[in-house]
Amino acid sequence: MTRNRQLVPEAKSALDQFKMECASEVGVNLKNGYNGDLTSRQNGSVGGQMVKKMIQSYEQGMK
Repeated sequence: MTRNRQLVPEAKSALDQFKMECASEVGVNLKNGYNGDLTSRQNGSVGGQMVKKMIQSYEQGMK
């Protein structure tokens, strides 16, 4: 069974802020708490933007 747990619980607030920033960048009106009214496409665009920015950050660190 796969468990979805945070490896670094202290990072939760930073990740939530990062998620909100990415949602704003792609034009998704994300709010704190329940967001079940959003489509899969909207949620996917937020996650995709997060991954894109994490990869860019990692690549910048490699230079």
